[in-house]
Amino acid sequence: MNNPRWQGIFPAITTKFHADETIDAQGTAKHIDFQIRNGIHGLVTCGSLGEASTLTLAEKLEVTRIAIEAAKGRIPVLANVSETSTREALRFIEGANKLGVDGYMVMPAVIYVADAREAMQNVRTMAEAAQKPIMIYNNPVAYRVDLKPEHMQELSDCEWIVAIKESTDDIRRITDLRNTVGDRYQLFLGVDDLAYEGLALGCDGLLAGVGCSFPRETVALYDLMKAGQFAEALKLYQWMTPMLHLDVSTKLVQNLKLIDVLVGTGTEHVRRPRLPLVGAEREFVTQVVQKALANRPEKYRSIA
Repeated sequence: MNNPRWQGIFPAITTKFHADETIDAQGTAKHIDFQIRNGIHGLVTCGSLGEASTLTLAEKLEVTRIAIEAAKGRIPVLANVSETSTREALRFIEGANKLGVDGYMVMPAVIYVADAREAMQNVRTMAEAAQKPIMIYNNPVAYRVDLKPEHMQELSDCEWIVAIKESTDDIRRITDLRNTVGDRYQLFLGVDDLAYEGLALGCDGLLAGVGCSFPRETVALYDLMKAGQFAEALKLYQWMTPMLHLDVSTKLVQNLKLIDVLVGTGTEHVRRPRLPLVGAEREFVTQVVQKALANRPEKYRSIA
């Protein structure tokens, strides 16, 4: 297999809904096109930010189809696999393969806290079924399953696994991974407010959240870091950081969809049991975003 060497900014896109909670295909496609025109390098559908837990398998395939059609081959489209059983994951992969998805981001386990043996077997099974490039999403903070560097080394014989999205919230893990697996995998940092730190340690890209609303600014951060312009990158990162903190929250979906509204790039319709922010929570997010917009660096401003 030819390793695609994914790198750069891969937003985990939000799923756009109508007020009645049905999928807003036009809104989702429009938001994807907005991000691509502002320079993103790839995207991932139906992750945690995409409200995967509220979508049926058929709806996840529908969002994947929308993304593939909106991308029009300009960037790779990865489908997140977060089913609660391997059996259901394979059903999703079969459907997404038929749609022509470019690859997958796979979660070792959700709900059930798998041990390393179970998690690795699950990943291998999905990778072999997909026969397409795979990114492993490791997030022990949210999902309590941790594939450590030694486990990633053990999985290195699986040719389909080409990348890791690391979201341990411990930035030391990036160096530990590099020291253990070298350049075997592309490493993506999955925690928004560790973006600068991750890129400084040699990550190949970011799985961005706030980047959905500020794609050009996020791409600029990546470009500056890769060019060694660390001081300029730091200024941009410091401007973004109060908003990046909003991604590291149990209400990341509501937070980021409210950012969409305030920036003018989308709606904040969510699926219940989630509800839009109200009261002090809403006011806090609004103040953070309005302050950022008032000081927005025009040099890197995303275009509508």
